[in-house]
Formats: sequence, structure tokens, C-alpha cells
Amino acid sequence: MAAVDSFYFLYREIERSCSSYVEALAVVGAFYTASKAFSLVRDCYSLIRLHFIPRLISRADLVQHYGKWAVICGAVDGLGKAYAEELARRGVSIILICPDKRSMDDVARALTEAHRVEAAIIEADFSQGRAAYKPITEALKDKEIGFLVNNVAELYGYPQHFTEVPEDKLWDIINTNIAAATMMVHVVLPGMLERKKGAIINISSGSCCKPTPKMTASSASKAYVDHFSRALHYEYASKGIFVQSLVPFYIASQMNAVTGVIHSGWLVPHPQVYARHAVSTLGISHRTTGYWPHSIQFWFAQYMPEWMWVWGSNILSQAT
Repeated sequence: MAAVDSFYFLYREIERSCSSYVEALAVVGAFYTASKAFSLVRDCYSLIRLHFIPRLISRADLVQHYGKWAVICGAVDGLGKAYAEELARRGVSIILICPDKRSMDDVARALTEAHRVEAAIIEADFSQGRAAYKPITEALKDKEIGFLVNNVAELYGYPQHFTEVPEDKLWDIINTNIAAATMMVHVVLPGMLERKKGAIINISSGSCCKPTPKMTASSASKAYVDHFSRALHYEYASKGIFVQSLVPFYIASQMNAVTGVIHSGWLVPHPQVYARHAVSTLGISHRTTGYWPHSIQFWFAQYMPEWMWVWGSNILSQAT
């Protein structure tokens, strides 16, 4: 009888303890579910506030908010050219920086004729390192620079193992992707601070989310641009300078360079479509993909396990 009583007592104690643990786990589970639901609602609201509402209300006067001139680095590329066209459409005068002035004469002329703005060209090759910045500094010293768009980029021609990338290509990536974004900000930022207004748009890439094998140096350089931009935002937002990190995924022109695919669509917009969406986010978000379908991709990329990202990157690299 004593043994039965002891067993019954032990059973009641275990049951009481388990009940406490179950209640504790239920509280933790409810809190976790509530936090995830809140995050989902917040992200949906941010998506609507950033990508849809600004396009429904009247457009801001960009010249008044930031300044007369926009410096576009990498305007030869489809995205840089499209960004220049969109800003010109909003009344901003354009300075195009490219390695071959003659190749951009028609673009500058078209901007002037179509949008009644001024357009100028500065010839500079960022792959040359420090020598590229002296003529740029001289040409910009008397200009009211309201915008800097750092779009210049050196990419792999195709996915490669790091040791297969030529040394000259690695130096081009460093000088073009990292040094150019850094030094161009250093050139224009003092004037913006003096006027207490300006916008710096550094175009990174969705590949900065996680390590991307066989695009190692390229994706790492884009991660630098993203972190550099975010740090600048915290330094200079209180001084009237808007710094934005754009992290787009595939755009049609980029797909052509990497995979040879010409088709565009919902997830792979034309540069003009992307630029129109991205410019509407100016002054609203300091870090965005610039295009709402890309924001959905970015959410998935953030929550995706790193091994899955690497696996997908390897699949894509084998297909090219």
C-alpha cells in the first residue's frame, strides 16, 4: 500500500511539473507567433508605404529638395542611363561620367532635347585608380551637386572560381566597385554639407545578402557598397544628406551581361521600369531594393538558410 501511495505521489508531482512546462512553452509559442505576425504586418505596410503610396501622390520637386545637378557614374550601363533619364524627366540636370566621352555624346544630346535640362560629360576611367579623380574634382568644383548616383561596376564575365580570375580583373573590381563609390562620395559630400542638402545613391546588388560562390570578389565588393552606404546614412542623415543603398536583383541589362538572357518580365524589369520605381523611393527609405517584386525576393533571401543560397548560386553558375 505504501508503494502504491509513493507511486501516486510521484505521478502527481511529475504531472504538475509537466503542466508547468507545457504552460511555459505555450506562452513562448504564443509570443513567437505574435512577433512573426507583427513582423509580417510591418513588412507589408513598409512595402505599400515605400513602393505604392509615393506613386499615387504628387511628385516632390527633386531640384528644390536636393539640388540642380546629378552626377551619374556608370551611365554607359543600361541602369545608369535609365536613372539619368528618369532624373532628367524630373527636371534635374545631368553630368555623365564615363571612360569614353564620344560614346555618350548622343545620350547627353537626347537628354537635353527631350527634357529641356542641361547635360555634361566628364571623361574618366575608374579602373585607373587615383588618377581618375583629379579631372572629376576640377569639373565639379563650381557645380551645385544635388545627386550622386554610383552605378559604376566591374563584374565577372561569367561565374569563375576565385583562382581563375585574372589579377587585372581583380584590381578592376577593387578600383571600380569599391574605390569609385568611396572616392566619389568624398568628392561631392563637402559641397552637399555646405548646402545642407543632397542625395547619395549607391547601387549595390541583391548578391550582398549572403556569400555568393564563383562571384566571390564581385559580390563581396557589392556588400562593401551596401555597408558603406548604411554607415554614411547614420553619419550624415542629421545633416540633411539622404544616403540610399539600392540592392536590386536581376535587371534586364544585367542579365544580358551575365547569362545572355534578353527576356524581361515581372521579376526582371527593364532598366527604365526599375529606375522609375527606384527614384520614387528617394527620401523615404535609406536601404531598399527599389522595386517591389525585388523586395519580396529580398525577404526570401534574408530568411533563407545560407546553405540554400549557396546551393542555388551553384545551380545558376552551372547553367551559364
